[in-house]
Parts: sequence; C-alpha cells; structure tokens
Amino acid sequence: MKVDASLLDFGNPGASAQRLESLGYDGVFTFEGPHDPFFPLVLASQTTERVDLYTAIAIAFARNPMLLANIGWDLQAISKGRFMLGLGTQIRPHIEKRFSMPWSKPVSRLREMVLATKEIWRVWAEGGRLDFRGEFYQHTLMTPMFSPGENPYGDPPIFLAGVGPRMTEVAGEVADGFFVHPLNTTRSIDEVTLPAIDRGLAKSGRARKDVKLSFQIMIASGSSDEEIEKTRAQTKGQIAFYGSTPAYKVVLDAHGWGDLQPELNALTKRGQWKDMMGLISDEILEAVAICAPMNEVAARVRERVGDHADRVSLLAHFSNDPEPWADVARDLR
Repeated sequence: MKVDASLLDFGNPGASAQRLESLGYDGVFTFEGPHDPFFPLVLASQTTERVDLYTAIAIAFARNPMLLANIGWDLQAISKGRFMLGLGTQIRPHIEKRFSMPWSKPVSRLREMVLATKEIWRVWAEGGRLDFRGEFYQHTLMTPMFSPGENPYGDPPIFLAGVGPRMTEVAGEVADGFFVHPLNTTRSIDEVTLPAIDRGLAKSGRARKDVKLSFQIMIASGSSDEEIEKTRAQTKGQIAFYGSTPAYKVVLDAHGWGDLQPELNALTKRGQWKDMMGLISDEILEAVAICAPMNEVAARVRERVGDHADRVSLLAHFSNDPEPWADVARDLR
C-alpha cells in the first residue's frame, strides 16, 4: 500500500513537499481548512518529481463542475500526471452559511457533479458539443477558445469522501477512489463501507480494482508514557468531535453506540467541548484509533486495513513532524 502525509505548511509548501518526498512518502495531500487546498499543490508540483499530489478534501459544493474541471486539468498538467482531485460535501451549515452556496440532496448532487466534471473533460479531449443537463448542473456551452484540449497526462482521478452507505455507494459507482473517513473501525469497514462500495461497483459494472481505497487512520502513540496518555486524550477529543455529527452516527451504530451521537451533538451546541471528551470510553478509543507504541503501529495498521487499502495516511496528534513516521511508512509498504 502507498503511505501519504499531509502538507500543513502554508508558508513554504514547496519545500515541505520536497522534504516529504525525500523521506519516502508516496503522496502529499492538502485539506480545505483555513486556506485554499489547491494553491499549495501548485508550488509542490514544481519541487517534487515522484509523489502523488491531492486534495483530501476540497469542498465540492463550494464550486461547480466547470471550475473543478479547469483546476483538475491544470494541476494534472503542471504536475505531469500526479494530481488526484479529492472532493467532499462538508455539511449544510458550512455550505449555506460559510460559502453562501446551495445545499440539497447531497448524495445526488455530488454524483452529478462528478459525472458533469468527467463529461467536460471528455468533450475537451474528444471535441464535439458540450451538452450536460442534470438536475443540479447544466453545462451546454463550450467554445473552442475556452477548451484546453486533451490533457497530455490523461484525466486526473476523482476521489470522494464519505461515511454513510449512500455516499459511499456513489463513490463505488462514479468515482475513481474513496477516502475512508478517520472515524472508522474494523466493524464499520466490514459492515458499512465495503458493502456500499460493492453495491456502487455493481451499478456501474466495474471491478474492485477500479476504485482505490484510501484510509485515514487516527493514531494514539508516543515516545513516553506521558506522551501516550496525552495523545490518547487528544484522540478522544477528535473522536468526540466527529461522533457529534449526525451523518457519522452510522459508525457508532455499528457498535451499538448510536445513542452517544445526539448527546455529543447537544454538548457542541452548548460549547462544552471538554465534557464531550469524557464520553469517549477507552473501548471506543481503541476501536477507532490505533493505540500502540510506534514500533507496533505498522503491524496494527496492516492488520486492520491491509486487505483493503491502496493508500493510508496516519493521523497522529503528538507530532506534526513527519520524519518519525517515515520508518512506519516504510514498514507498511
């Protein structure tokens, strides 16, 4: 499996990406948080030669298919075929209140967005009339001067992120890859994620090899007992935050913990963040996160997802320095 690392340095992303490549990582990804997820990858494409570059994720509904088609085409070209377009929906309040964009039927909308983006790329490559007419997006105008033509490196793969079975199924149907959310367990993968991917593949008549699975895995580890305890607490806080989201309740339901979600959600609305952490038991922590000394992390990750993962990224709270994890990454290959 390939092992990826996050690109967190907005000040000098080119140099940071170059360092990650020199440490042996296979991919470098950004996420849409305080900054745009695409700009750092432009710089990273000029300082690296081997690593894949991708967004995990860019917020789909903050944009439209034509914008995504342009961005994807350009980053694929300047990276010489190393770009992957990773998209996720975010949640309704952010789309409507932060981005001032429409929200409706997120599963159907994202499916159509992927199909529209791919159709735009097809028309650019093959020529002919652009005539995409969907429920949410209509793209019916493409003059020759605005078409970049066929991408010399082919179309970039599109990865989708999701948790629930319907969104996961859409990834299996229309996407080239799927990001498994960090809130996952062995049981939720086996009972929710993989069956939904298979249903989507069956709809499109494709095989498992046609959709790459990328797992983001929370790690609670450290170099001392004190550090391990600290990271266990921090990881419980992250699990509590994710667990408060209604769309992620399906993971808790797989273990019979679903009643926890509305309780966590109520605490978020009262701003009682510390109280949320106290609701995450050691049992929940150890089901979601890999809790092990660093020299055992690779074996534990392989045990959990080795039969399914094409890529993994390790989310560790105790260190933003990727260097200590380079040995773990090598052990995972």
